Amino acid sequence: MNRFHKLDKMTSTRCAVCKYFRRRCPPDCIFAPYFPHNDPQKFTCVHRFYGASNIGKMLEEMPVHLRADAVDSLYYEAKCRIQDPVYGCVGIISSLHQQIQIAQSQLAKAQAELSFLDANLAAAKPTPSHSEPLVQPNGVINHGLDDPLNTWFY
Repeated sequence: MNRFHKLDKMTSTRCAVCKYFRRRCPPDCIFAPYFPHNDPQKFTCVHRFYGASNIGKMLEEMPVHLRADAVDSLYYEAKCRIQDPVYGCVGIISSLHQQIQIAQSQLAKAQAELSFLDANLAAAKPTPSHSEPLVQPNGVINHGLDDPLNTWFY
């Protein structure tokens, strides 16, 4: 009974890679931080496309601070390759690029329409000449002398 308890404890602390290969997980296992025992699908997916040996070589050659991001990237690429065997994540990138181009085209079209409408609004709005006095709705004549933006007398 005690022997099985030790075996059970050993299997629960092994990383997903060591569990997959049914081997003892050494304390300095390069896979353990990136392929935890509670997520075996992550390793299985990555192993299917890259192989454990190649993954191990990549991790050993890579600086420690970049390894987690590299494993996440490999996992994402492998999942995309399973979903789309021909294009993988390149298909998603291409689709997003096309969506960006469509959005930029729509934005340019909307900006052109706004410019056109602004130009038409400016052309339709009568501008009084400086020689004619402005008549306000209450009948008072405004000569424009009180306008702080009119700098003709400075």
